[in-house]
Amino acid sequence: MMTTRLGATVVIMERFDPEEALAAIERYRVTHSQWVPTMFVRMLKLPEEVRSRYDLSSLECAIHAAAPCPIPVKEQMIEWWGPILHEYYSCTEAIGATMITSEEWLAHRGSVGRPMLGVPHILDEEGNELPTGQPGVVYFEPGGGLVFEYHKDPQKTADTRNQEGWVTVGDVGYLDEDGYLYLTDRRDFMVVSGGVNIYPQEAENLLVTHPRVLDAAVFGVPDDEMGEAVKAVVQPIDMADAGPGLAAELQAFCREHLAGYKCPRSIDFAADLPREPTGKLYKRLIRERYWTGKETRIV
Repeated sequence: MMTTRLGATVVIMERFDPEEALAAIERYRVTHSQWVPTMFVRMLKLPEEVRSRYDLSSLECAIHAAAPCPIPVKEQMIEWWGPILHEYYSCTEAIGATMITSEEWLAHRGSVGRPMLGVPHILDEEGNELPTGQPGVVYFEPGGGLVFEYHKDPQKTADTRNQEGWVTVGDVGYLDEDGYLYLTDRRDFMVVSGGVNIYPQEAENLLVTHPRVLDAAVFGVPDDEMGEAVKAVVQPIDMADAGPGLAAELQAFCREHLAGYKCPRSIDFAADLPREPTGKLYKRLIRERYWTGKETRIV
């Protein structure tokens, strides 16, 4: 809307298609664009001859947000498009926001930036502030005088605040010594397996980099022995590949790059994974299939 009010041309795709997106940039000489990481992944999965077919030299700025971006994916995008990627992290509640340029990110790989709204704090479950580099729940000391409430849900609103008035939406992360924020996962998605806390985002980010994987969701499922076990649901590029052979290949791929306890103990396949139009994964919908009829755990 802001772009339209400034008198610029807005190019809107009715449905995202990776090659059509590249064609639109060339056709309309797009200068500024906004993306979600899933779109990056799907463009990178295109054959090299397709990716190199289109002239993207008009692009001056590519903004991305809404979901975590795996480090290898962002590295490849910067290599392909140049240092024009700008990432921000925020939420609908507008409690705080961070921003990072490509140059900053290359020096702080995996970060979502430094604050441009609010002051971030990392707290443990007891509300104690944690030292640099140690992950915990991300709170923001609100900036700009913004205050929000969840509609007709005062308890949910109260649960987001601590005694200092700092606010969280349940993300987990840490700060480095330069004040850059890194996100680990959502607190609600943490897997508790044999008493060990596992953040599945790391395995999820790794799986989408595999050449035979288009999309992936990793979460905890009920396990009689461990309480929970790490499960992956994978959307392969070709559903004909789905089966025990690909599952074993992906599990071996995870063990090459991650500690064993972080790797999926089992992998299922799906022709499509549910995502919002913004690119956010409806992980709860997938997870609920495995928890229906089971006692809900308390974290």
